[in-house]
Amino acid sequence: MLQINHLYKNYGKFRAVNDLTLHIPQGDLFGFVGPNGAGKTTTIRIVCGLMVPTAGNIMINGVDAMTHQKEIKKQIGYVPDFFGVYDNLKVREYMDFYGSMYRMTSREIAKISDDLLELVNLSDKKEVYVDTLSRGMKQRLCVARALIHNPALLVLDEPNSGLDPRARVEMKELLLNLKSMGKTIVISSHILSELSEMCNSIGIMDHGNLVTAGRIEDVMENVFGSNQLIITLDDGRETAVRIANEYAGVKVNSVGEHEIKLSHTMSKAEIAKMIGTMIANDVVVTGFHKQEGDLETLFMRVTNQEGGQENATQSNC
Repeated sequence: MLQINHLYKNYGKFRAVNDLTLHIPQGDLFGFVGPNGAGKTTTIRIVCGLMVPTAGNIMINGVDAMTHQKEIKKQIGYVPDFFGVYDNLKVREYMDFYGSMYRMTSREIAKISDDLLELVNLSDKKEVYVDTLSRGMKQRLCVARALIHNPALLVLDEPNSGLDPRARVEMKELLLNLKSMGKTIVISSHILSELSEMCNSIGIMDHGNLVTAGRIEDVMENVFGSNQLIITLDDGRETAVRIANEYAGVKVNSVGEHEIKLSHTMSKAEIAKMIGTMIANDVVVTGFHKQEGDLETLFMRVTNQEGGQENATQSNC
């Protein structure tokens, strides 16, 4: 659906985006993650036609964004991190204004606006002035405005910035609802826990480079491995490590004061046998569980690994 090929963006000698290639399928809710200055906002602005790349190609629904800019703008709905509102415009008038920009008839605008305001839970605010709405309501209104021309791709840059907890929950529910309707969504956010609850695919940028991307479960498995086990204990650490190393397909990754982390290819029965052997040899095992990777741990691990790429972003195309 969205295909980015070998995208570069230079500011003089500084490279903000470095050879980024990415494919986002139809219907995905894609989370774009990265520290400040990683290049994700620059990438988003290029995708939305707000910035010209130094090099590269972008295709949206099979349309070349570089050569068909007017057509592409019909395909995209953009929600920036900060957006202005027009004084003395009511919610209904705000939607009318943006609908008219896409040459929609008054009847079309009225029907679609009613549906969208119901979708974002603002039906009772149609006659309220936009500048009196709370920030959370304004964000939801901006989503409705971005959807008024039924774009194929919805792009949101830090939509939860500055929102209170209730407003963030409402935004998450709205995006999940849109995903269930088949809308393709790209969302940039620093709130990793919320992205993990919404997104089915992610991309992590660092120093202008796309470090990793794909389905969340695939990325997690590539980074953490498919079989990670944590054994907690009060005593017998050295014995536990020795026994673990005696089993084929087991690799001890780290040893802490009260836990051992290992990767393995064992069956459940073999795990039980190994734990039983440890207990029989006076290891005080207090518990064991499969290690589940999370987005925050993933982010810290891959960005730490790739931190040395900063020099690459300073080169020329």
